[in-house]
Amino acid sequence: MNVAGPVRSRPVPLSAYGQDTGTSVGSSSSSNDVDMYLDVPSFELSLDEFEEYALARLKVLRKIEEMKTRNLPPDTFRSQLDASIKANLTSTQQKHNTKLDVASHFILRAAYCRTEDLRRWFLAQECRLFRHRLESLSSRSLTSNNNGLREFLANNEFDLDPVSREEKERLSDKLQKVPGGPMSPGEFINTQYYRVPFVQALELVSRRECYVEKGQAYVPLARIVSIVAAKFRVALSKSLALAAGVFGQVAHDEASRIGPLLKSMNSQYTGPGAPNAVMGSDGENALTAATVDVLADQSMPLCMQQLHQGLKRDHKLKHQGRLQFGLFLKGAGMSLEEHTLFFQREFTRIMTSEQFNKQYSYSIRHMHGKEGKRASYTPYNCMKIIFGNPPQSGVEHHGCPYKHYDEQNLNALLTKLKIGSVADRDVIMSHKKDGNFQLACAKHFEVSHPSAANVDGVNLDGVGNHPNAWFSASVSYHNAKNGGGGASSSNVEPVKQDGAVAMAM
Repeated sequence: MNVAGPVRSRPVPLSAYGQDTGTSVGSSSSSNDVDMYLDVPSFELSLDEFEEYALARLKVLRKIEEMKTRNLPPDTFRSQLDASIKANLTSTQQKHNTKLDVASHFILRAAYCRTEDLRRWFLAQECRLFRHRLESLSSRSLTSNNNGLREFLANNEFDLDPVSREEKERLSDKLQKVPGGPMSPGEFINTQYYRVPFVQALELVSRRECYVEKGQAYVPLARIVSIVAAKFRVALSKSLALAAGVFGQVAHDEASRIGPLLKSMNSQYTGPGAPNAVMGSDGENALTAATVDVLADQSMPLCMQQLHQGLKRDHKLKHQGRLQFGLFLKGAGMSLEEHTLFFQREFTRIMTSEQFNKQYSYSIRHMHGKEGKRASYTPYNCMKIIFGNPPQSGVEHHGCPYKHYDEQNLNALLTKLKIGSVADRDVIMSHKKDGNFQLACAKHFEVSHPSAANVDGVNLDGVGNHPNAWFSASVSYHNAKNGGGGASSSNVEPVKQDGAVAMAM
């Protein structure tokens, strides 16, 4: 299959994605892992490989987004990103590494070119991944005295003007006074400088990390990263905009094969293996109609808690609420039978079983892929919830409380639920005011699960980025804290409450 664009039996020259060279590698040297992705490859891929490669890269990009949301220290960010790259984009064979990396980039480029929001998200994460790899290459070049960065610049035809030894000596005093530059005379002598127009080094100029004279910036090799990263961003942004213009036709041509995959790629769930993602201490699904009430209070993020409370209070949910909550339950491992039982138990308090079966049971089966196109729909991630249609106050319960509730109501809710201390709630409210809704959610998890990062078996990947990851991490945390005695059907017994069956530990 040709990943120059959507795959078909013969190559499709989509110049919007770059120049189709018909080669199997991008524009980087095989001696390093950095690629400008200027040349579109022609790989033969099966449909399974097409999806597998795309999801592997998507996991890395979502990991980047999650870590930026959590404001991790630079060293932690780098080490965790290296681990994610190793787990998802690395194999034992260098040739396969190149194929996986290049193919996955172009597949996601095609999938994420459709809308401005998708293009913006993909551009931000790819630029962070590119910069990380380039900085790693630059660091290796300095510490091991190899020529990896020089090779990369030469292979990608970067037109950089080396500073001559005579000019370097003339400017030595000024160059050595630049903050963070070569520390010793020996380091200075061995450092290669380049002269570039200062407009290409605005990031360095703004941080006073280069010397400027007569419109030229004098940049050491180690700081060329900023200039290369800026060029990568411009090139990728242009390619995405051009690709958007041809996506409709390509998706139409491939309607029966990869068109649906590309259109749904951004909504694919890449969190902890769903369905059946959350297991109880007894090895069975933790989330059932019997345990859902307990787990809602213990382990669901605020958005799902509000949907659960709305369902318990009104005994029904509007369409958007049923979708958001129903897909979450499915992704957390609730089976079709348990899902139907739970909803039927609540809905039939205000209607007959016949009415429920006629109006709502079909949609539940549809979510689980048993009706209609029989597609397996994925749970909503945080970005989809945040940017989705806001709920109507008092009538609908879907959405993100940190985004859609006003400050007074959100603060009152946090206080009522006794989430953290006053200082903790102030931090959450500050994130809400700044528009950092996912940071607010991550802070909620942090204060509700003290020292979770140090608890064995708790995977924090995706917390603040996906409700199902939040739920999975919380259940694992409580299982570990309770000595393996976390939520399971055997730990929960029914009790009567206001004429209804409720659950208690």
